Amino acid sequence: MGDVADKVAYFQAITGLDDPDLCAEILTAHNWDLELALSNFTSNPRAAADANVSEATTSSTNPEQVETGLVVGAAGGPPGLAWKIVTLPFSIISGSLGLVSGAVGFGVWVVSGVLSYGLGMIGLNSGRNGESSSTRLLSVSAAVSEAMDFVACFERDFGSIRPNFVAEGFMDALQRSRNEYKLLFVYLHSPDHPDTPVFCERTLCNEDLVAFINENFVAWGGSIRASEGFKMSNSLKASRFPFCAVVMAATNQRIALLQQAEGPKSPEEMLTVLQRVIEESAPVLVTARVEAEERRNNIRLREEQDAAYRAALEADQARERQRIEEQERLEREAAEAERKRKEEEEARERAAHEAAEREAALVKIRQEKLLSLGPEPEKGPDVTQVLVRFPTGERKERRFHCTTTLQSLYDYVDSLGCLAVDNYSLVSNFPRTVYGAEKLSLSLKDAGLHPQASLFIELSS
Repeated sequence: MGDVADKVAYFQAITGLDDPDLCAEILTAHNWDLELALSNFTSNPRAAADANVSEATTSSTNPEQVETGLVVGAAGGPPGLAWKIVTLPFSIISGSLGLVSGAVGFGVWVVSGVLSYGLGMIGLNSGRNGESSSTRLLSVSAAVSEAMDFVACFERDFGSIRPNFVAEGFMDALQRSRNEYKLLFVYLHSPDHPDTPVFCERTLCNEDLVAFINENFVAWGGSIRASEGFKMSNSLKASRFPFCAVVMAATNQRIALLQQAEGPKSPEEMLTVLQRVIEESAPVLVTARVEAEERRNNIRLREEQDAAYRAALEADQARERQRIEEQERLEREAAEAERKRKEEEEARERAAHEAAEREAALVKIRQEKLLSLGPEPEKGPDVTQVLVRFPTGERKERRFHCTTTLQSLYDYVDSLGCLAVDNYSLVSNFPRTVYGAEKLSLSLKDAGLHPQASLFIELSS
């Protein structure tokens, strides 16, 4: 599990406590079970606050500044009005170790990339299948949910006349204040503190103070029972409640703590503090606004110049594309015309060839059918005289033996080549009789066509 110094250093890194002796006492009370000590510490806000108070008391004898997680404050009292730049980036990347919410109903997901590596070094950061994960300390949806819950509970308990707390995470609220060139007013709510209800009702919900905060600040609030509120209470070293602070965004994801107010305050005292902070920070905010406006103007000018250059370049490119497309279109049309000409020529040749083949096949069939009829017999008692009338009015006559089948009559008509269709029937008028496929095997005599017959051709539809 690693040696004692590693565990003390790791416990300090997660909890934000600067007193190694206090960390060692907490670990000793938990049998040096690092995970159990962290879980109990983060799930018990009262104990954590007491530890912070104890540590602040211990550190008050040190004339140097004390660093805590995210914000630098003067030991033993609120910071001065000069900017105090945060020494650590306000971004904590969590790992696979989850610290589950305790009896008071809040939890913290903690582990940074560096701390994840430290856990791996002492054997605590082995995830499933030996892999370690890296996720954000608090997801956006969870931070927004906490902020919305805080706003709803605050309005339910103290009414609608209140600062307009934004329903988003702290970093988003900080970014909003940066974008609006305002300071960020931070209120950390301790539901269990005896001074909290009176402070909220008489001071924080005072109409004049509310109007001043809403006009000049972006307001963010959080309960220390929730993950982000608890984290901010440690970062800002909130040892007394009610706790308010004024911060602003600095560079490289860092924040500057301008003022903090701890303990109960009257509306007049809060107004005085906030007005003084506004007056002192006004030049900085105005300068930031002017610089931002200059940057926007420079960017807009560059964008306009770039847009003009791109427009001219695109116009030249469009003309060149149009010329190339016109040339390609003419080439395609010429190629398409040549292709169609060849296809039409091939189609004509193919059609002529197929027509010749069909004609040759028909001639062959007619010849075969004519040969199958044999020579025309002479007149006699066993010979039938047949007259066939075509749809064009043309007539054809021929003699057949009376024993010849009706199929021979169809072969005779086919052999003449006078019809352009194959689907037809031989029909007699009186009485009207259709000699169709079912009668082809009958002889002329059996079909009643002997000794003579007059038939016409009826084309099938």
